Amino acid sequence: MESYNEQVGNTVVAVDIGTTKVCAIAGRRTQHGKVEILAVSKVDSEGVSRGVVSNIDKTSKAIAEAVKSIQNRIKADVKKVYVGIAGQHIKSLQHRGILMRENAHTEIGEKDLERLINDMYRLVLPPGDKILHVYPQEFTVDNEPGIIDPVGMSGVRLEANFHIVTSQDTASSNLKRCFERVGLHVEEIILEPVASSFAALTDEEMEAGVALIDIGGGTTDLTIFHEGILRHTAVIPFGGNVVTKDIKEGCTVMQQQAEKLKIKFGCAIADEVTDNRIITIPGFKGRDNKEISEKNLSLIIQARLEEIFDYALSEIRRSGFESKLIGGLVLTGGGSLLKHIDLLAEFHTGLQTRIGHPIENLAHGYAPQLSSPIYSTSIGLLIYGINNSKADGVDFWESEPMNTALQNNYHIEHEPFSDSSADGGGQVVEKKKTSTLRGHKLGSFFETAFRKTQEWFEAAPDNDFR
Repeated sequence: MESYNEQVGNTVVAVDIGTTKVCAIAGRRTQHGKVEILAVSKVDSEGVSRGVVSNIDKTSKAIAEAVKSIQNRIKADVKKVYVGIAGQHIKSLQHRGILMRENAHTEIGEKDLERLINDMYRLVLPPGDKILHVYPQEFTVDNEPGIIDPVGMSGVRLEANFHIVTSQDTASSNLKRCFERVGLHVEEIILEPVASSFAALTDEEMEAGVALIDIGGGTTDLTIFHEGILRHTAVIPFGGNVVTKDIKEGCTVMQQQAEKLKIKFGCAIADEVTDNRIITIPGFKGRDNKEISEKNLSLIIQARLEEIFDYALSEIRRSGFESKLIGGLVLTGGGSLLKHIDLLAEFHTGLQTRIGHPIENLAHGYAPQLSSPIYSTSIGLLIYGINNSKADGVDFWESEPMNTALQNNYHIEHEPFSDSSADGGGQVVEKKKTSTLRGHKLGSFFETAFRKTQEWFEAAPDNDFR
């Protein structure tokens, strides 16, 4: 039986830096090829705007809190992490590369493919941009097109079409700087919608053709797969926060109240609201209560979601794969939790739609909360990290202090890690972002949102919403 030390030695840690949350997750691969989640920690994010770091100090503190909680639970020093990146600065382009080989009779090998791919990283880009990922689409060997894997073939002229993803150099540099401040090394930066696909999509869907729409807090990310190959990526500058802002302005309520209305009473299709209840929001400081129609609330939400799906459909058409998406749409991210959002997407795009839960590759025994779409990116980053890990990601410790850069910069109160089950369960810990972090059991997604609005409704409990 594998010892606890051996478990930790194989552990990988990933961090999802989102607009609304910073989520750190630790896990390892089981002997059956599944991913075992050892620990998860989620804290509020205040230094990120639309997926881009806007305040390095606040983001660093959130990272420190999340990672230190992970370290305490797996009893290991985290040295390197896998990190996701998103934002409006992400762009994509198509390019064709050519490699002339010296001998037509020798087999094409992996080194030939590496040379061809490395040539793509030498492309001249607009100032300030850098290449993040290079994805081969299909190869051509001596004018014979449509080859998926040319390794082992013979030929002189090797060509390939590439999908290239670029990011702003300053955005990735600022992201790395946040981790360097707390003594962590960023092993690799991965495009977040690509990471989400590892967690939420099946191999059959990627082969058949599918579009993944990840509705986050600040942005909505789109990835398209066909024949198992990533074909298109795009970032839409709207997310769940824009829906909340619309509710705030349309109903003239506070931001926290708007968020609570969206989560508890929000519906993506106004026609599905049949009883049209009146929601009463308690006034504060002696002001009158405010009454809001549930149907009017849903009309505000539906209008913004339809705009998001319009952008997504436009990108799908621009990719040229609209008629090839046999697998339809998969919605994930926190925004996909809105009631009937899958039906709205289906009606608006004409494509079959399902909600993507990040459990496709998880071992049995995971915490039930991890099936929520809000964890798709973080679990996807972990899967990518496990597949590409070079080990030495964590160091086991018993009585030694944790990472000194983290320990010296930020004080955190810890609670002991408990291994939930022999078959691979993990402990999920959700935290409010404060100077001193106290562990408490993860509640449901709805309970989390309610806690955020407590200061506004201390005098009136939730049952005052009628």
